[in-house]
Amino acid sequence: MAIIDIEQTIIEEFSHFEDWLDRYNYLIEMGKDLPKIDERFRTDQYLIAGCQSRVWLQADFADGKIIFTADSDAVITKGIVTLLIRVLSNQRPDDVLHANLGFVDTIGLREHLSPTRSNGLNSMIKQMKLFALAFKTKEQSSK
Repeated sequence: MAIIDIEQTIIEEFSHFEDWLDRYNYLIEMGKDLPKIDERFRTDQYLIAGCQSRVWLQADFADGKIIFTADSDAVITKGIVTLLIRVLSNQRPDDVLHANLGFVDTIGLREHLSPTRSNGLNSMIKQMKLFALAFKTKEQSSK
């Protein structure tokens, strides 16, 4: 599924909630569905700098697509990274690099996060795009 289509689905899902308490609860529930990251990736090497909570992010590349896995020690943050993985995982590096992720603002997520959590969100996005750039570069050099 294309990134824009996944974003639209998320926007529709969040539109069913009247207030942000319900949206936070939805994020927490989403985070519970995040597949466990392999323990070998729960190291400092995979920690995302700039996050208030501890967030580990790992990426694999198979069949021209990036597969992200992650974990966090905070329930809201785990929900946020679950959203990002839902949108950006199983996508081509170019698609990840060019994704504007407008759904984040459309659902009001950024405006309802504390400044430190908002910085963490930006750090997660930046790291995912860095993985995409690395995989794109590696893919081009192997041709």
